[in-house]
This record gives sequence, structure tokens and C-alpha cells, in this order.
Amino acid sequence: MTPARIIVTGGAGFIGSALVRLLIRDTNAEVAVLDKLTYAGNLDNLREVADSPRFRFFHNDICDRDAVNGLFRQFQPDAIMHLAAESHVDRSIDAPLEFVNTNVMGTANLLQCALGYWQNLPAEQQRQFRFQHISTDEVFGDLGPTGLFHEKTPYDPKSPYSASKAASDHLVRAWGHTFGLPILISNCSNNYGPYHFPEKLIPLVILNAVEGKNLPIYGTGSNIRDWLYVDDHARALLLILQKGAPGETYNVGGNNERTNLQVVQGICAILDELKPRPDSRYSDLIVFVTDRPGHDMRYAINAQKLTRELGWKPRETFSTGIRKTVQWYLDNEWWWRPIRDHKYSGQRLGKGK
Repeated sequence: MTPARIIVTGGAGFIGSALVRLLIRDTNAEVAVLDKLTYAGNLDNLREVADSPRFRFFHNDICDRDAVNGLFRQFQPDAIMHLAAESHVDRSIDAPLEFVNTNVMGTANLLQCALGYWQNLPAEQQRQFRFQHISTDEVFGDLGPTGLFHEKTPYDPKSPYSASKAASDHLVRAWGHTFGLPILISNCSNNYGPYHFPEKLIPLVILNAVEGKNLPIYGTGSNIRDWLYVDDHARALLLILQKGAPGETYNVGGNNERTNLQVVQGICAILDELKPRPDSRYSDLIVFVTDRPGHDMRYAINAQKLTRELGWKPRETFSTGIRKTVQWYLDNEWWWRPIRDHKYSGQRLGKGK
């Protein structure tokens, strides 16, 4: 059963907005988005649900205890789906303390506010309440050439970003174990799809290619990621909320391992078909650049628990999902052009200097 009233933190971001669009489209839940609207938060991500009578937006920071407590009192949620986070590894190299503040201290504040709210609910509402924390496979560190991450894989974060997310995971488990707060945790592989802020590999490459700019690839392009289409992830998160067992962790992966070079070459091939250049191929724009500090070589998720226990499977292969993604960016310049012109034009981040 879907909770009647859900707070989604970070709901104006990439994954959060996909989740909010799903909740408004496919459930009867009332949804309150709590978002600070930092550089990657964008109300345009929520344009298609903005007029729904079941949607509300609150421009606040998860680190602001008074604001969070006020939202709980006003909205009376049955569930919290916590996605608010600083999330780009490169930016965590440049400004690590911002990641600690939001991802660690912000999560701790949100947990403490949720705990106080939950403890004052009637017994049946306490039993039904959920605090769902959405995290990343990067907390597990570098996988090596073989094997898959599973729910019991030891944590071994290597970047300021992954360390801050690992800390937040541990805090959520601690509030569940110590105080009895009904928590759920999921760890996902690399997401891609529409509305993705163009500092990340896939949207950056698509937009650079469309504008005839170089397509930068770290190192030799041999780093491997497991790619998960964002709408498949949103469906998994809703299913975990509806059917997941309190205290449990679920891995969410697309079963789509690709090297970064393969990803970029695939995007180039699709663009050659959909928007051909007059005198060259998009792959001619590929350039290899100095790798970022501490770059993990491979991540890959074993999502069998989620499939076995809750019945989830991804609907998109990488081939179908990446084609949809490229086509979306070609069709939606209204969304990305203001970002490229005013927020982020594709400059190098994460040099560690």
C-alpha cells in the first residue's frame, strides 16, 4: 500500500523529480517536496506535476531543524523518502565539507526531526510510518575486475562523496536500531535519463556533441559502471516503500555494465543516426583527459534480492534507455539551454587543486 502523504527530500533533483513524477502519475499520494534548490535542483524538473492538487513544494534546507519540524507539523507525513544530497564526486573533491554538511549533518538532522515526529504518532501510524533513505553503490568502494556488490558487501568508500553517503547510511541504520524508527535503505548504481544535470558523463557528452565541443573521457575510458535508467530506479523506490521490510537494505542496479568509452561511443553512434554532422562523425570529438584523483575502476550491482523479494526488474536495457535519453535531450533544449548558458557550461571539475 502506498502511504497517503509522502515527503520527498531533494525532489527537484534528477532522481527525486523522477520519483515525484511517478508518485503523482501512478498513485493517489499527496507529495510534499523539500528542496534547497542548489545548483542541480530545478523546478523545471517538476513542471509536469506542478499543477496537481496533490503536489506541494517547500523551499527549505534539510539542515534547518525549525523548517523541517514545521513541515512535519504542517504536512503530517506517513513516509519520508530522503534523496536530498550533494552527489557529484568531482565536486566533492573541490568542496568536500559541503558534502559532509548536507549528506551527513543534514541526514542526522532529518532523522532526529523524523524521530520526534514519529514518537508522537498513535501506535498504528507508528507501525505504518517509513523513513526511506536512498543511497549509492559508491559506498562499497572499488569492486575490482570480477564480482558484484550485494547488500552485505563491506563499506569501503574512496571519495569525499562516497564517504559522506556511507556515513549517512550508518546514521539511518543507527536510528533504526537504537530508536526503533522504521527505516528502509537502498543503494543504486549509476543513473541516467531525462532531466539529468549536465555535469555528469552522459548528459555532458550529449550536449557537448550537439554543440560540436570536445567529448572528454577520464584516463583511458576503461572505468566501468552499471547503468540504471532513472525511471526504473523510481519504480524500484516506490516498490521498496510499498513492500520493503523495515530495517532492510535493497540494492538497485540495471545489469548494464559499460566502460565509459563504450558509453560515449554509443552516444556518438546514436547521434550519427539522429542528428548527423555534415562532414564528420561525433566520435571524432572524443578526447582523453587526465583522470580524476582516486577514480574507482568498477562498480556493479547484484539486485537479485530486490527481484526475488519484491518482484522488481528494470524495463530498460542500456540500448533502449540511452536512445530515449539522447532523443529527450535533442527534443528538450528549453530545459538544458538555460543551464548551459547560466549554471554550468561543461568546464572541468574535480582536479583536486
